[in-house]
Amino acid sequence: MDALILLGSFIALILVGMPVAYALGLSALIGAWWIDIPADALMIQIAGGVNKFSLLAIPFFVLAGAIMAEGGMSRRLVAFAGVLVGFVRGGLSLVNIVASTFFGAISGSSVADTASVGSVLIPEMERAGYPRDFSTAVTVSGSVQALLTPPSHNSVLYSLAAGGSVSIASLFMAGIMPGLLLSAVMMGLCMIFARKRNYPKGEVIPMRQALKIAGEALWGMMALVIILGGILSGVFTATESAAIAVLWSFFVTMFIYRDYKWRDLPKLMHRAARTISIVMILIGFAASFGYILTLMEIPMKITTAFLTLSDNRYVILMCINVMLLMLGTIMDMAPLILILTPILLPVIVSVGVDPVHFGMIMLVNLGIGLITPPVGAVLFVGAAVGKVTIEATVKALLPFYLALFMVLMLVTYVPAISLWLPSVVL
Repeated sequence: MDALILLGSFIALILVGMPVAYALGLSALIGAWWIDIPADALMIQIAGGVNKFSLLAIPFFVLAGAIMAEGGMSRRLVAFAGVLVGFVRGGLSLVNIVASTFFGAISGSSVADTASVGSVLIPEMERAGYPRDFSTAVTVSGSVQALLTPPSHNSVLYSLAAGGSVSIASLFMAGIMPGLLLSAVMMGLCMIFARKRNYPKGEVIPMRQALKIAGEALWGMMALVIILGGILSGVFTATESAAIAVLWSFFVTMFIYRDYKWRDLPKLMHRAARTISIVMILIGFAASFGYILTLMEIPMKITTAFLTLSDNRYVILMCINVMLLMLGTIMDMAPLILILTPILLPVIVSVGVDPVHFGMIMLVNLGIGLITPPVGAVLFVGAAVGKVTIEATVKALLPFYLALFMVLMLVTYVPAISLWLPSVVL
């Protein structure tokens, strides 16, 4: 009955159109009333939920991503990707994936990746003879890897939701191989389409021009080197690296590239602050929701239910995958990470799955949800940037869904893809 009151009220509030953050807080209040917990205890949990040093990484990474997305960095990374792969058949589709890989490894945001890379490449691909819906599908699906590779702020959220038992540095390292695998599979699929549909080849860029393009892009790529290099060398923590990323992106944008106007900076800061405030409210209310979940012993009951269903880790992982894929299509990624991690972590630990490995499984699942209707935020952004209907984009995405599902299965059932690099580096 406790679970019905808490989860039922949350679902009911979502169905009537209440924002997820407020639905979490109000359903937690209803649950507290049901089990006779004073509201003061909830307020303490909300305050404690956002009063964590590691959470500083989120606003800094969001701000750094916003500066990079609007400061000309994406255009230069697209040009550099063109130098690397633009000369082969279907080269512009490969450029799209490679540029998303570069930019995602700097911004850590699929939405920023889709908006910035898509605004540059979708019109360019259409002019070269690619269908606009295919160009949009490539952009949207390629941006999923930004959720995996550092500096993914979703990895920070997972670490927080796991109670700090999983280090952010481990998650950053764990995301590199799955992210590269996803990009490689997407590029392979694009090459198949290019050969089958006879998409055009690009031109080989002269060496002198290629070196100039690479030199300009290097300033942006240095952000990743600084972030990972600083963390791995012990110069600064993952949280401090986010602040360094802001300083570097600001320096490169305003003093090296100089494409962005100083008068536009306050508007950018305002947009970033709005995004950050929404995330922090969500984190605070999710902390109170998780507190009530724990008091009602719901995670323990769900663990027992899963283990009653099967004691085979592969069967349990498949069941969890199906559940995450379904939930990812109807809810946004951040609240699902905050809600489901405390519930599912005891389940996966009990069957011997590493929490870092499970973090990658969760991110891939929910990343697919972000490009799947009816509530696919990245899908909507891609369709808006590409000026294509949602229906046409989803139709063009069908083969990419299959490729993403293949990556999900590999990440789920081959733990070394996620765990090898952290075991070697850290």
